[in-house]
Amino acid sequence: MKPRKPIELLILEIRNRKVLIDADLAAIYGVETRALNQAAKRNADRFPEDFIFQLNAEEKLKVITKCD
Repeated sequence: MKPRKPIELLILEIRNRKVLIDADLAAIYGVETRALNQAAKRNADRFPEDFIFQLNAEEKLKVITKCD
């Protein structure tokens, strides 16, 4: 298992909001990313509308570049 980074290093700013990427959040909770996303979709009514969003292609490229 990879050593975890401090949570402060996992927080990114996207769309002027501080966010955690699903894979990092799943690692914190010790679950698979797929399972975390499925649970979020099944319980979408429990989250505020802007709590979960999907990155567009440009945002995804920036995140990949920054995280590598």
